[in-house]
Amino acid sequence: MSDTAVEDLLRPLAPQVLAALVRRYGHFDTAEDAVQEGLLAAATQWPTEGVPDNPRAWLITVAARRLTDLLRNEQARRRREDTVARWALPEDWLTPPADRRQTDSDDTLVLLFMCCHPSLSPTSQVSLTLRAVGGLSTAEIARAFLVPEATMTKRIGRAKKSIKDSGVPFAPPSAADRDVRLAAVLHVLYLIFTEGYASTSGASLHRAELSTEAIRLTRLVHRLLPDDNEIAGLLALMLLTDARRPARTGLGGELIPMQEQDRTRWNTEAITEGVALITAALRRGVPGPYQLQAAIAALHDEAATYEATDWPQIMLLYERLLGIVDNPMVALNHAVAVAMARGPHAGLILVDELETDDRIADDHRLHAVRAHLLEMAGDSVAARDSYIRAAQRTTNIPTQRYLYARIAEIERVGDSW
Repeated sequence: MSDTAVEDLLRPLAPQVLAALVRRYGHFDTAEDAVQEGLLAAATQWPTEGVPDNPRAWLITVAARRLTDLLRNEQARRRREDTVARWALPEDWLTPPADRRQTDSDDTLVLLFMCCHPSLSPTSQVSLTLRAVGGLSTAEIARAFLVPEATMTKRIGRAKKSIKDSGVPFAPPSAADRDVRLAAVLHVLYLIFTEGYASTSGASLHRAELSTEAIRLTRLVHRLLPDDNEIAGLLALMLLTDARRPARTGLGGELIPMQEQDRTRWNTEAITEGVALITAALRRGVPGPYQLQAAIAALHDEAATYEATDWPQIMLLYERLLGIVDNPMVALNHAVAVAMARGPHAGLILVDELETDDRIADDHRLHAVRAHLLEMAGDSVAARDSYIRAAQRTTNIPTQRYLYARIAEIERVGDSW
């Protein structure tokens, strides 16, 4: 078996093994280290020796033995080695019955809830989720967020310590706490996807490994909680947005705006699945924020051309979304929809109002939208100034190059007057 095939097999197994160990022994931070050593052993041995008949049981056995060693060493220092030495691995872990599959899935969901514990910062929640549930190595996560591996190691270490210090049991959250914790889980998955689809910095417009992982994990949550409409909405939003990724960049990695994209390159299978998900969810009750965003994404994807986009409907959906969430990016997108439905000057009025919001006033996207609407309104001089401000504020190289290209085009046209 190739190294890539082994990696594909290990990734979904990692959270199952970690959840099994934490449920049995606790010690989240130490169990995570033991699982990583088990995965390393599998990645080393399986390509040459072959995959065992029961890969999950093999990993649990190796990781549990390593966990026992780690805990034994720790307890020895506290003179309690005899307690750990009596631990034994239950036989049913090695050959789990068929009805154990649901437990494995439930354990993975509990693990996801733990990684999104409210005691952690959003950054720590994202990092720990990618490590413990996503199965990404610390080096992979560090590369994705453009930080040194040592920095990410410390970040994940602090997150694991916070989980340990919080004393949170390995169990589903209480009924009273479930909705809040689930909202945190969905927010973390949304953040992972967003960073993957539109990277905040670096030489690439997107990081497919992050958006792909976010979709995989959201599929998992949807499979475990199929009746939750917001989970379905989030999965639909990811699929409908990611469907455009093949057309967002040119051969040199340059940014291609939606109005110039070759829509035949959009992923039709993802669009079909996303539309089906959001259509079913919207029929089941009052839509939440993710469902509304998915409905907007569906309108974009189903339009045959950019000009055929149903901007009035998108504008109304954004207005409904603004009635639920206080988010400046939603307000900025609403301004774009207003401009497309009612003209650039109507949109510019809303953009002007957003300049007083400290959460977005210095964001390059605000200035980029202003520049685009000024171009639409025919004010090239002011548009050029706004493009310059936008380019100076972004740390994503393809986005910066696109903005400078717009500046150069305005100057070229101006020179020809």
